[in-house]
Parts: sequence; C-alpha cells; structure tokens
Amino acid sequence: MTSGEAVREVHPALRTRACELFGVRYPIVQTGMGWVSGVHLTSATARAGGLGILAAVTMSDEQMIAAVREMRERTDAPFGVNLRPDQPDIAERVRALAAEGVKVVSFAGAPAKDTVAMLHDAGVLCMVTVGMRRHAEKVAALGVDAVIAQGGEGGGHTGPVPTSLLLPQVVDAVGADIPVLAAGGFHDGRGLVSALAYGADGIAMGTRFLLTAESRVPEQVKRDYLKAEVTSTVVTTAVDGLPQRVIATEFVNGLERRSPWRRGLGILRASTRLRELTGQSPAKAAREGLAMRRRQGLTLFQVAAAVNVPLLIKAALVEGRPDAGVLPTGQVAGVVDDLPTVAELIDRIIAEAETVLERLAGK
Repeated sequence: MTSGEAVREVHPALRTRACELFGVRYPIVQTGMGWVSGVHLTSATARAGGLGILAAVTMSDEQMIAAVREMRERTDAPFGVNLRPDQPDIAERVRALAAEGVKVVSFAGAPAKDTVAMLHDAGVLCMVTVGMRRHAEKVAALGVDAVIAQGGEGGGHTGPVPTSLLLPQVVDAVGADIPVLAAGGFHDGRGLVSALAYGADGIAMGTRFLLTAESRVPEQVKRDYLKAEVTSTVVTTAVDGLPQRVIATEFVNGLERRSPWRRGLGILRASTRLRELTGQSPAKAAREGLAMRRRQGLTLFQVAAAVNVPLLIKAALVEGRPDAGVLPTGQVAGVVDDLPTVAELIDRIIAEAETVLERLAGK
C-alpha cells in the first residue's frame, strides 16, 4: 500500500507474525510464478497490502535489476524476488538485490547454508517453499526466516501430501520461531482462517493471482483456466522428470505418450532458444546445469528437461499457445470463476475472513 492511501482497521487475528516480518498489511503472499509474476502483477499486490514476489528465475541479471527498479517506481511497499537456489551467480544476484533494498528473497527449494547467511548479512529475509515435513526441518536448520508449505493441490512442481496434512506437520516441525505460509488450494477468506487455525501465519497463492485483471497472461488463456474443473489437472513427470501439476491438455497428454529420446530431441532444440531469451551463454548454461545436477541429485535427462520447462510455460502463458506449452495450475482453478483486480481480491479475502472470525466468536 502506497503512502496516502486509506487504511482500514483489520481484525487482530489477521495481524500475524508474517505481517510483522515482511512489513505488509495483510498475511497474503503472491508467489513468484515464472513469466507471470512480473512488475505489473507484483506491484499491484504490494500496493494492495500483500507481499508480492517478483519472478526473476527467467530473467537475466540486467532484466532483474531493471524490473526491481521499475517496482520501486510503482510502489514504496515491501516486495520479494524469487530466485533458484542453484544459480551459479546467486552471490552476485543477492548483492545486487540487497543494494536495491529488496526485502525478501524466496526459493522453491532449499538454498545452501552459505546463501542463507549471505542473505542475512545483507539484511535480506529468506523464504523457502517446501512440500514435505523433512524438507521443512532441513530449511529450518539452515536458519531461514519463513516457510511456505505447499500441499499437493498446488500448481507447478508439487509433492504428494495434501495441504490439510502437510500444513500442521510443517508448523510442528519448524517450531514457534519461523512463520509458515500455507499454499495449495487457497483462494478466499474461509481458506485464510482455516490456515490460521492450523497454526499458519497466512496464505500464499499462485493460480488465484494469475487469474486477476493485472496478470499479463493472455485473456484467452485465462478463460481456459476459468473453464477448468477441480479434476482438470494432472500431476505429470513427462515435462521434466519431476512431479508437476498442470492442466491436462492434449499437449501434455502427447508429452506423456512420447518416448524419452523424442523428448530429448525437443529439449536440445529448446535449450538454444532459452539461451537467446535470457541472454545466457552456452558456458553459463552448462554451469547452471552442472550445479542443478550436483545440488539436487538430478539425472542428466532431468537437468536437460529443466532447461525446457520455462519455454513450455512461456509458450502457453506469454505467447498464448496452450497447444504448444504447459499450463501449471493448482486444483483451485476449478473453483475460481472471475477475474477481479488484485486489490478487489485481497479486500474480498480479508472481508470474508473477518466475517468467518466474527461468526466463530459468536458475534
């Protein structure tokens, strides 16, 4: 929320540790979705009182800094930036983000202990998304500042445990000192209150923010999302060898029918195009691939496939070609039926949550 905007009183239960930690008004996080969480969407979230996360994994260093500076022109509210923990230039990126005054850096996997220490030395908070209790225990031992517990209902790379079982496990695992944000299936005020009841300090949403007016995803693609049922998604390993929840399109079904060698040929062709989009040199791409293999224990095929994923997502979510790409999405797409502005969405969630809290209190 920018200075000068009206401030409304919020139910005390909604002023959580996450709000205090991030310096935001509401315990709502917009996750860093590649090709989706750009400046337009992220700044709208920050202005509306949530924590917006700028997705920088698919950006070059120069693009990332330019986006951060544009964010600063649009809002004076706190925001975060999403990086990949195994990027070879992680130290340079952290120093650059700290110099720009970025509040939070988030990761979809466990960063190195040195990376967490480097962030803290630079005055930057570290938030990590996990899908299993043991992963939460690991990142808590690293000293991270916040954890997002994403249940199996969530979109993109996801785990097998549903949110209702994962969330209390993660809350118990990290103890009282680390705020937990709940992800996977959240879209309204009832969900926010349920997350608080499980012991979380707020919610994190991806698909629900993708389906807003400020999201730059093509309108026809948004309409395809709105048509989805809760059963319209599939968890597939055909994209990059790791479980990933996407809409079950003909393209995805075709990927699953392909033999591994045919997928490999497509990956080789795609890697060249991705380097052109991000400005990566072949040497830098090779270093990143080796780092991914070493840190995540991936096979060579999985490393190569991971290079292809951003292109498949870009084809669908930027170029508007679901027939040539993938649509990562949580099952929550099946219960979303409108495209509000980000401010309308957040205000609605908070109002619904306050109504539920008052009902539970017998008022």
